[in-house]
Amino acid sequence: MRIASVLVTSSVLSLVLAAPAQAASSIDYVALGDSYSSGVGASGQSGTCLRSNNAYGPKWAAANSPATFQFLACSGATTDDVRNSQIPAMNAGADLVSITIGGNDAGFAPTIVTCLTSSDSACAAKVDSGRAYVENTLPAKLDATYAAIRAKAPGARVVVLGYPLIFDTSSVLCEMSTAKRKSINEGARVLDEKIKQRAEAAGFVWSDVRDEFTGHGVCSSRAWINGLTIIPPQNSYHPNGSGYTSGYLPALTGSAA
Repeated sequence: MRIASVLVTSSVLSLVLAAPAQAASSIDYVALGDSYSSGVGASGQSGTCLRSNNAYGPKWAAANSPATFQFLACSGATTDDVRNSQIPAMNAGADLVSITIGGNDAGFAPTIVTCLTSSDSACAAKVDSGRAYVENTLPAKLDATYAAIRAKAPGARVVVLGYPLIFDTSSVLCEMSTAKRKSINEGARVLDEKIKQRAEAAGFVWSDVRDEFTGHGVCSSRAWINGLTIIPPQNSYHPNGSGYTSGYLPALTGSAA
């Protein structure tokens, strides 16, 4: 029995040693964007850009072991910030690039503050102001940003992820009125449609996260987006850990291949 055991062990060991090592990934991945890409809303935020390893970019990198990973997304970033600071820091020749951008250009934070502190009509007016910017000014800024990404990484697969509809509008009790919630969601819908249009015109991959977040907005029974958060305040109306893991990560994974 001992001899047989030794022979079996030796055979298994020989097979293990003879098996080729698993090939390392050759993908160079760069995560660009704003707070929805830096991971605001999840735990573990650090630095001035409030980056978290619980954001979808680092989670994708942890699961796929790219050859290199640059996490350049930064809270508060606009299209100008991406062009002026993030893209210049990219390694040339990236194979995969992901980005969320446009929300801060359109006045995401001021709109939320107005809707929290003012009337339904004031909220709707602020959203309408943002919609006008999205229709008239944002397209050129998106086009310039996408062109800069393509110039820096000519062969990259670029995945442009959208924004979720923030609120559940079916619940009666919520921190904002139903009218305000509907206004904000409609503004997000218009923003997503414009980003989709410009991303596809640039030849990039559009990844709509609204389906993933359906039923998980603020005030739903299983919210994947934080509501008004006092500590830390920046988490307000950003995805929580579940939102990045079960919302954004699958959206990127399904679009990255």
